[in-house]
Amino acid sequence: MRLPLATVLTSAVLLAAPLAAVPAVPASAAPAAEPAAQVAARAGARTVTHTDWDSTTQLRKGRASGVKVRAGRLELAKPAGTRRYAGRSYDLGRWTSPWAKPGFGLTQLIASWSAITPGDSWIEVRVRGKNAAGARSSWDVLGRWTSGDRFTKRTSVSGQDDDLASVNVDTWVASAPAGLTSWQLQVVLHRKTGATTKPPSIDAIGAVASRLPTTAPATSAPGVARGVVLDVPRYSQMTHQGHYPQWGNGGEAWCSPTSTSMVLGYYRSLPKAKDYSWVAQRHTDPVVDHAARSTYDRAYRGTGNWPFNTAYAAPLAGHAFVTRLTSLRQAERLIKAGIPVVASISFGRGDLTGAPISSTNGHLLVIVGFTAAGDVVVNDPAAPTRATVRRTYDRGEFERAWLPTSGGLAYVIHDDEHPLPAGAQGAW
Repeated sequence: MRLPLATVLTSAVLLAAPLAAVPAVPASAAPAAEPAAQVAARAGARTVTHTDWDSTTQLRKGRASGVKVRAGRLELAKPAGTRRYAGRSYDLGRWTSPWAKPGFGLTQLIASWSAITPGDSWIEVRVRGKNAAGARSSWDVLGRWTSGDRFTKRTSVSGQDDDLASVNVDTWVASAPAGLTSWQLQVVLHRKTGATTKPPSIDAIGAVASRLPTTAPATSAPGVARGVVLDVPRYSQMTHQGHYPQWGNGGEAWCSPTSTSMVLGYYRSLPKAKDYSWVAQRHTDPVVDHAARSTYDRAYRGTGNWPFNTAYAAPLAGHAFVTRLTSLRQAERLIKAGIPVVASISFGRGDLTGAPISSTNGHLLVIVGFTAAGDVVVNDPAAPTRATVRRTYDRGEFERAWLPTSGGLAYVIHDDEHPLPAGAQGAW
């Protein structure tokens, strides 16, 4: 289970409010035409922009210190310094992205990355921003990530509310209703001082910036994927109830790693058996136990950290990131391209007909297709058994459980054989 930000932030309505109206000015003094994205944000539209750096050319646009760009990856090279963390010394290098300007006053940002962290190595992802007056925030930590847990424990760092923004688990939240006009990421690569293992490296890094109303739009009309249903394997999180209390105890807590595992299974990109040989042999679908361990956030005390799930999936499938979609029509473009979508929803009693649970403050499932009428076909891991995971939900009910609660949050996981389609409208 994962609580959507709108549920856990009491100021969510304020933060998502439209920008204040601008007083009229004489025609002779009228400014240049306002960017379309800014107009949409001011009008309360769902405004989303995803930006990433995932090629040699793109990564070289950033500023590097102690890291090098090689074959499309950032890699720790000659260290730019050292750091003490958890009682050990680490060599480090930094890469800082160019400033990104979404064209509207963003109120929330969620980063994503694809990293390899051999041995005793890890990365730290940071963000800072500017407001319309040009004030610059401090660097805020969005996550400390490692693919294993033998040396360093992956963790979020909530709080950090000292200036223009704060961190809520994996989401950077602007402090003022007007939001922030630009942002910048920094990733710090760490390897234990004196280690001879391969250095940590980054394949891709980016973020989705958004400004969202808290109300649901009218139900979208069915689009390009009517009648398309992908053959995604079905796993139930409930069959893992009581598994490994140190990583969330299974059951209702494991919707995110179960959903992520279903999508990896679809691409035949699940981890190798030796990687999860530690799981008890009696456990059904041991890949889910492995995914839960590999996404567990020590500070959050759960497996629902959104970018931790895509960071786990990215090296396996090839590509994975967190974004927000503005309606099911964008999800249909992905389904049509053969890409299932993990979606974060929240609903009250009686609000989602046919769901295996009566209500939830935060739940993840996989959109696998659409009926001929445009209703949503899902693999819902909250079902008690594999056989009951496949469900069909009313299109309007689903959008109301998805768009105003998590802001249309989605994991997009895909391999090279299924490239992203056109028609992103900023979501990818």
